[in-house]
Parts: sequence; C-alpha cells; structure tokens
Amino acid sequence: MAQYSLHPERSTLHGSFSRDFDPVLTINSGDSVCFRTLDAGWGLEPFSASGTRKKFEPRERPRDGGHALCGPVAIHGAEPGMTLEIKINEIRPGAWGWNSAGGFPHPMNQRLGIADGEEFHLNWDLDIDLLIGTSDRGHKVALRPFMGVMGMPSDEPGVHSTFPPRFCGGNIDCKELIAGSTLYLPIPVPGGLFSVGDGHAVQGDGEVGCPALECPMDIVDLEFSVHENMNISMPRAKTPTAWITMGFHEDLNEASIIALDGMLNLMGEQYGFDRKEALALASLVVDLRITQLVNGVRGVHAVLPHGSIR
Repeated sequence: MAQYSLHPERSTLHGSFSRDFDPVLTINSGDSVCFRTLDAGWGLEPFSASGTRKKFEPRERPRDGGHALCGPVAIHGAEPGMTLEIKINEIRPGAWGWNSAGGFPHPMNQRLGIADGEEFHLNWDLDIDLLIGTSDRGHKVALRPFMGVMGMPSDEPGVHSTFPPRFCGGNIDCKELIAGSTLYLPIPVPGGLFSVGDGHAVQGDGEVGCPALECPMDIVDLEFSVHENMNISMPRAKTPTAWITMGFHEDLNEASIIALDGMLNLMGEQYGFDRKEALALASLVVDLRITQLVNGVRGVHAVLPHGSIR
C-alpha cells in the first residue's frame, strides 16, 4: 500500500468543511498519509511573554475561520452510505503548546463567573520522549496526544464551521483516540474528503476550559480503508482498551441516548444480543463519559472495555 505526506501550506490548509473543496490528495483504500499540522489557532510559534505570536498568513474568510485543518484527502471508491476506517498509527506532538481559561464570553466561563477580566494563559514545553508537559508556571502534566478534529463535510451546500462535531466527524475532541486506535466514520460525500487538525497534547473528558493543551503535530500517521458493507450512522472507535460509540447533540441527555443507542447496536453486532439483553449488560459494564461540553453541540461517548463481557 502507498504512503503519502501532507504538510501545512497554503494549498493544504483550510478552516472549515465543504463538499465543494477540491481534494489536495487522492489515495486508494489501504493507503496511509503522514500529516504535519499547525495548532488549532494557526500558530507558527509559541506565544511570547506579551501574548503575541506569528500565525500562518494569508487566510481567507470564511474558508479559514476555524481550526487549522490539513486536507482534504479523497479516497477512491468512497461513497455515501459506506464507512471510512481511519487507523491511527502514530501521533507525535511538536515541542510546545498552550492552553487558557476565562476572560472571554463563553457560556462555560459565564456560568462559572470567570468571563470578565484577562484570559489566564499557560505556555507549555513538551518533552516528547518522556511525554511530560511543563508550563511556564512550573505545572507538570502527563501527555496523551490525540487529534481533536478528524472528519468529513456533510452533503450540504456552503462552507461549514469546524467547531461542532457531526455524524461524519469533525471536532470530536475524544481523548481516547490515541495512537493504536481506529476511528470509523459514516461517509457523507463521494470521495469522503477527509481533513485533520486541532492537535491536543492532553485533554480531560469535557474539555472544560474550552482549549485543551493545544499544540502542533509533527507526525499524524493515518491509514484509510473504505468498508462498502459496513453501515453506521454515528462515529465509533476501537481503542487499545475499549469499544466506543459517540453521540452529539445540543442537549446532553440526547447526546447520551445517541451514544447508548450506538452501543446497543455495536453489542448486537459483536455478541448477537438483542437490544434488551444488550441494555441489561450495558448497565453493568458500559460507562457513559462526557466527551466535551464547550463546542455548542455536546459530546458523549459510551465505553465498553475489551474483555468486560465473556
């Protein structure tokens, strides 16, 4: 199978999803692409002490209004109704990152009473060999890198924001999608038109401060396969430790039901359970986790650990 590389440059970068974007690369099912990505905010360097930095230019609005994404990549034979498998072979962050909290009028900040005043900002040095991040104030955290945005455009006209997650992927922000995991997405448009960006060195479930530890990625090695006879309606994933199904909705309760519905379907496929039997067992071994609360459309993922049903 062939291997390709894509780097962040004017021809490969965009900050929105659209079925009308021309692919920058067309591959076959089974091929892999090694991406290098900017951080979500299009940064080319760490923030200075004064809070400024150089960003990628030029940018066009609204095409470049959201997360800095690399792509889109088309896959021969990908058609609506099929499923795209994305095997995450390797993710390697760059040497720096940042995060912040408060100081801007996001609903989370407003509810917590920290929307006013200055934004609290941390710059991070990332030790990629030890997987440790150290902030400019001396905090240390263990790194667990993953990509916040992996997805395809919906089959609707126009240019669409990168911020909400959708049935065909996008700003999923699921911290379980580490190297060694496989993501499955419904294919919405011919060719798929897959894009990736928004590297996170680490994030907690919920992404409660709005940014995670945002960073560029030096290596995002993804392998793509098209499944003609696999039909799913929402993203799911197989990680080194569990099966995961996802739900997205403005209402957290509805997102939970969507994720749970997907898990009952998966348990039926994997074990032959009917839905009542699957739900009885899910009540014992499946965890519902808040993926993120901060992107307008909330995310919930249902987690079924490998080996929990024998």
